[in-house]
Amino acid sequence: MRRVEHVMGFPVSLRVDDPDVPDGPADAVFAWLREVDRRFSPFREDSEVSRYGRGELPAAALSADLADVLALGEEFCRATGGAFDVRLPGRGLDPCAVVKGWSVQRAAELLAGAGLRRFCLNAGGDVAVSGGPWRVGVRHPGHADRLCAVLEVSDGGVATSAHYERGDHILDGRTGLPATGLDSLTVVAPTLTEADAVATAAFALGEEGVAWAAAREGCEVFAVLPGGRVLRTPGVPVAA
Repeated sequence: MRRVEHVMGFPVSLRVDDPDVPDGPADAVFAWLREVDRRFSPFREDSEVSRYGRGELPAAALSADLADVLALGEEFCRATGGAFDVRLPGRGLDPCAVVKGWSVQRAAELLAGAGLRRFCLNAGGDVAVSGGPWRVGVRHPGHADRLCAVLEVSDGGVATSAHYERGDHILDGRTGLPATGLDSLTVVAPTLTEADAVATAAFALGEEGVAWAAAREGCEVFAVLPGGRVLRTPGVPVAA
C-alpha cells in the first residue's frame, strides 16, 4: 500500500509492505498529522501553540501533548547551551523543530500498534522505518539531483538538517543569527523524535554539533561541511 498527502507544509508518503493492509491505519496516520498541524502550527492564529505563545493559555491549561513538546524543546535547549531554542526573538514560540519528528514518530507507533510490521513513513525527507532493511538516500547539499550517501536502516528514524530546502531557517539561539559551519547533518537514531531534534540542535551548534550529536546515546551522524569535507561516526549504516 502506498499513499501520499500534503500535510504540515510538505509531502508525507507512506509505504506499507505487509500483506492485506487495511485502510484504517493509514487513515489514522494522516488524520493525526492533520490534527498536529491544526493544534501545533505557529502559522495558525487559532492553534494551541499560537494561543499559548500570545499568553492566552496558562501553562496549567496546556494539553499533555504540547507539554511534552515544550519539555523536549527545553531539554535540547539546555543540552546545547541555548543554541537550540523553540523561543527565538522575532519569531515567538515556534516548536516546529520538535513537533515534526515527534508527531511522525507517534504516527509510526500508530502503524505498529495496528499490527503492521514493514513500513516506511517519509515526512518531507525525515523518515521513520520498521521491518527493513530500507534504503534511505542522503541528498547532496550542493546538488539536488545527487546523493552523497545511501543508508540501510531496518528500524528507527533518519533526519537531515540543511540549508538547501528552506534557506537559513535554522538559527543559533545564542546569537539569533543563521547557523553556520555545516552544509548538512544527518542523524540515525532509534526514534524519529530523537533523530529530528538532534539533527536540528546539532546543526544550530555548527561544526561542534557533530561531536555533540555523536555523543548522544544511540545516535549515528553523517555531516557535510563547507568545501565538501565529510565527518561521520563509525556506526553510520552506509549501504554496501
